[in-house]
Amino acid sequence: MDALTSHKFHSTSLREYDIRGIIGETLGEDDAYAIGRGFGTLIARDGGTAVATGYDGRTSSPMLEEALIKGLNDAGVSAVSVGMGPTPMLYYAECVVEPVQGGIQITGSHNPANYNGFKMVFQGRPFFGADIQLLGTMAASGDWDNGVGGSESHDIMDQYVDRLLHNFTGGSFNVAWDCGNGAAGPVVEKLTASLSDRGAGEHHLLFTDVDGSFPNHHPDPTEEKNLADLKAIVAEKKLDFGVAFDGDGDRIGAIDGEGRVIWGDQLLQIYAEDVLKSVPGATVIADVKASQALYDRISELGGEPLMWKTGHSLIKSKMKETGSPLAGEMSGHVFFKHDYYGFDDAPYAAIRLIQAATNIGKSVTELRSDMVEMINTPEMRFQVDESRKFAVIDEVLERLAAGGADVNNTDGARVNTEDGWWLLRASNTQDVLVARAEAKSQEGLDRLMNQIDEQLALSGLERGETVGH
Repeated sequence: MDALTSHKFHSTSLREYDIRGIIGETLGEDDAYAIGRGFGTLIARDGGTAVATGYDGRTSSPMLEEALIKGLNDAGVSAVSVGMGPTPMLYYAECVVEPVQGGIQITGSHNPANYNGFKMVFQGRPFFGADIQLLGTMAASGDWDNGVGGSESHDIMDQYVDRLLHNFTGGSFNVAWDCGNGAAGPVVEKLTASLSDRGAGEHHLLFTDVDGSFPNHHPDPTEEKNLADLKAIVAEKKLDFGVAFDGDGDRIGAIDGEGRVIWGDQLLQIYAEDVLKSVPGATVIADVKASQALYDRISELGGEPLMWKTGHSLIKSKMKETGSPLAGEMSGHVFFKHDYYGFDDAPYAAIRLIQAATNIGKSVTELRSDMVEMINTPEMRFQVDESRKFAVIDEVLERLAAGGADVNNTDGARVNTEDGWWLLRASNTQDVLVARAEAKSQEGLDRLMNQIDEQLALSGLERGETVGH
């Protein structure tokens, strides 16, 4: 492809946490080139000389990487390609490969097969929000540096797998691993082979062949229907537990030996118990969608619970600010700064689940059974016009304040009542509102849902049908 002098991105592609679009419609080679050219310019202006690149298993990813690298090179920055692998492998490369000062992963995450996108890290920090918008401004005016850069391949997978097992002293658990034909497959094959060599249990693998058409099931472990194959093999083989990964391997899902889902906030309860043994009194961060049971459990364990905004980039930034060793989201992003780098890494989270169960001295099923049972809704998402979504939340907050409600407005409105709590927030990445409620009884949950419906009605909306991710 020829070098561009300027570029205009599709209005929907520059998102809060990443860049994302539909191949051939809202995202293509020219976009990838402009991202490389803009990002490379910023790296160069910051004194950097090289950027690590990587990509997931989608069929459009190699084409986008080629254009991305051309853009980086034309900005005078070299590219170090770590090839196909999960997003956390690219994050790892950005931390350890000399002399890179940034990283870009080409990935559509858990979106349908015709989507793709870019996740970026700049000098060890998340690149999001205003950073991403800046790429758009620079592209529109052609505010790019000119130069020449090189390109090399760097096979880092074995080194990454070794790092996942650094300090691992976990016991012998029999585990199922569902990769959903996503980019984590080859890493999980190497990882589980190493566990078997150490005598650390039996490991049963599902769908490790990388296939961007996702022929078996959609790779989003936060939707229970996608865990059916995992539940079946755990039951059939009588395994201790099972783990599943999203398309680019930065989000984990899990089930216990009885096939019960261990949601993101429940996994965090297990990790917190383990980490707080090593770092007493530490701050543990979770997003506003997490159960009150998690925050109560962190306090009970002697930790400092901190409720923060949803979004992996926002959580990572808050971890740096507070020095937190552990954070997580309902969506299955889990961040270990304790003995690791602080980025979201699902294969590492799986290893830490084995380690936590070993250190605590209970099976994963026992740890799940010990949890306080709450009655809660899944994450409900419903369409709202982009121009109205934040305005509706402002209206809700205003009414709640006038009525003297107990509200946490960290990210939308999380309202505490005697029954429990309900949440209404605007998605940063889609034209949807997100709602969730949790109570101690079904009657209480019904009352909370009525409060959500009442607030929506006052803003001229109704919950209607929920929409997917």
